[in-house]
Amino acid sequence: MPEALEIDRHRAAIARTDISRPVRLAIEWAILHQDTTFFDYGCGYGGDVQRVANLGYTSAGWDPYYYPDVPRTRADVVNLGYVLNVIEDADERRQSLIQAWELTQQVLIVAAQVLVNAPSKTQLAYNDGIVTRRNTFQKYYEQEELKTYIDEVLNVDAVPVALGVYFVFRDEAQKESYKAIRFFSTSSTPRVRIPTKRFEDYQEQLQPLMAFFTKRGRLPVKGELENEQELLREFGNFRRAFGVVLQATDEAEWDAIAYRRSLDIQVYLALTHFDRRPAWQKLSPEMRHDIKAFFSSYEEACQVADQKLFSLGKTGVIQTACEKSKIGKRTRGALYVHVSALADLDPLLRIYEGCASRTIGRVDGATLIKYHIEQPQISYLFYPEFDTDPHPALQASIGIDLKSLAVTHREYQTRANPPILHRKETFVTTTYPRYEEFAKLTQQEEELGLLKDKSDIGTREGWKKCLAAHKVEIRGHEVYAIQES
Repeated sequence: MPEALEIDRHRAAIARTDISRPVRLAIEWAILHQDTTFFDYGCGYGGDVQRVANLGYTSAGWDPYYYPDVPRTRADVVNLGYVLNVIEDADERRQSLIQAWELTQQVLIVAAQVLVNAPSKTQLAYNDGIVTRRNTFQKYYEQEELKTYIDEVLNVDAVPVALGVYFVFRDEAQKESYKAIRFFSTSSTPRVRIPTKRFEDYQEQLQPLMAFFTKRGRLPVKGELENEQELLREFGNFRRAFGVVLQATDEAEWDAIAYRRSLDIQVYLALTHFDRRPAWQKLSPEMRHDIKAFFSSYEEACQVADQKLFSLGKTGVIQTACEKSKIGKRTRGALYVHVSALADLDPLLRIYEGCASRTIGRVDGATLIKYHIEQPQISYLFYPEFDTDPHPALQASIGIDLKSLAVTHREYQTRANPPILHRKETFVTTTYPRYEEFAKLTQQEEELGLLKDKSDIGTREGWKKCLAAHKVEIRGHEVYAIQES
């Protein structure tokens, strides 16, 4: 047993300038909103409490050192953010998790430091963590270890949101609804092509119906549309109302939305195979109506999804799917796809990526997804200047080994000569806002012979030499000849 140390636990509190990442994610996913109450368990300096209150939400927090006299009250959403990893006593750590859960009425946010690289060997090992130079304690979890810990202590199925961040739901239907939404594609409402008189007369009343179909790929059922009574009085039923919409728009575009929606459901159901697949009654009412619209039964929907999932285990399936993909940039060993194009990929590739993101959640800030062909691995690549820099440098990567679920993190931003991107239009779809701009630059570079020596131009320094040799420079996304003085 190590000699007991006096840990300065309060010194682990961080003074933030913005809402913490776990709470920001809860807001982005509409877990936390104006109709929910928020409580920060172990709030440190209280930054999240104040900033959530500034948004107009009901917000409070407690901390054993900074706010010990604030009562610990029940709330819809409770945040246990980076608390577990600073408590050196295992029993106290466990009790903190249990107490935060007891206060939770809807969703508990649990965040902790996760281990993606080994901590420094110079730090003092203490209990099941390390003591830092500031005399604070840190326990570094593996991503899967953190989930297992939460699940076993609370007897739940915690849902990964991002590295080191989990949502724990009280309501099963809300949990499944959240998990499903993560794998749903977004569609644009088809534009009006032939504005018929009847459509123009009722366009305002028909807009909610069009928006609903765009989101869910089907017509609503009773009680799902706000202006339901108004539409039914005029048209009798939703099908007749939608018939007026079809006369003014392209029916094929609506069919494509419905088809994509059916694929979204297959992706979601395929990935529920790894967890306890929810019973029909545990699905949200909206999801049950979705499945009824696209499949003859829940059993059939699960069978179709499982067939796709199990096919991933066959030799060459991923390689073939990558080679056939009309989206993304293919190299000999991988397929690279911009995150915005994920929902447009073949369902097999979406499910394959889902096998990684179901472990670590959506990777915050990632730009490209790399499908490794020769090994079961998905990597997320970070190019923060992708839109603005004509040849952005790789800042970092996170790799997930799909066999071991080990997470590997690599930093590139401190390297003197990092890898850079070319042909940016190949990573995105033609609907990407800057597609034309990217494509025009590539055309200019090809015509000038800048892209011939692939081995030389793949790094920042190699590219600089190439531009100097051709006596050109790039400003914005345009190539200009260097004027001789």
